[in-house]
Amino acid sequence: MALPGFSRRSFLAMSALLPWAFRGTASGSIPVGLELYSVREALKQDPQGTVRAVAGMGYEGVEFYAPYFEWTEAQARQMRKLMDDLGIRCYSTHNDEDYLSTKNIERARDLNLVLGSKYVVQAWSDPKPSLDGWKMLADNLNAAAEKLEPAGLKVGYHNHQAEWAATAGQRPIEILAKNTKSSVMLQLDVGTCLEAGSDPVAWIKANPGRIRSIHCKDWSSDPEKGYKVLFGEGVADWKAIFQAAESVGGLEYCLVEQEGSRFPELETARRCLQAFRAKRAER
Repeated sequence: MALPGFSRRSFLAMSALLPWAFRGTASGSIPVGLELYSVREALKQDPQGTVRAVAGMGYEGVEFYAPYFEWTEAQARQMRKLMDDLGIRCYSTHNDEDYLSTKNIERARDLNLVLGSKYVVQAWSDPKPSLDGWKMLADNLNAAAEKLEPAGLKVGYHNHQAEWAATAGQRPIEILAKNTKSSVMLQLDVGTCLEAGSDPVAWIKANPGRIRSIHCKDWSSDPEKGYKVLFGEGVADWKAIFQAAESVGGLEYCLVEQEGSRFPELETARRCLQAFRAKRAER
């Protein structure tokens, strides 16, 4: 189910570019991108203008989420050209569970190759009523990894709250970590981990080399604020999280994510990047 007009020659040419190493600033620091769900309303209105604005803030990359899957190849190529012109990268994409199915995975592969992604990340999964359901999800992630690896792409899984809640005495996130290949990235959403009452630093240390990207989303214990606090305004111990992620987790890139705040979307993204850089400078 390759994209129309996506020739074998094009596929091989794109594949030859991968895997690629993430490059940060001249100082060699870990690059920071924006999960574009953070600016979802702006992205709906003007995808290219929004990406241009994000790059203008100083973000080094982006992570596209589910709507990218509806793009034509031409639209994907236009976006790739824009990113190349701006000097930013698409580090990864967020995908619905069905995008990694046998029916859709070739399309996901082709679009991600055009965009220059490294990771095709499953963004969520419905909570499973039993451990067997989570083990089946792990099997599906392994199967997707086997299909994408020949093209130089890797699979990832992004946690929400459900993965931290014990089922039959075990946390689903542990089932996924234990039963997936080491090449499957465990993309850590810090905010949902904290909301669930779990320790992101302990999780990183328990899974060396698997936490190759983190969603830098803060969390407030004030129920009226929750995820609405800006980066650095919540309870996350970012200094300890970054130290663990870089020294143990195998961190390759960070992604700011914001589900809303007291400011408009683009202003929120700008303020979060400023706070992120200030926090990183404290290390």
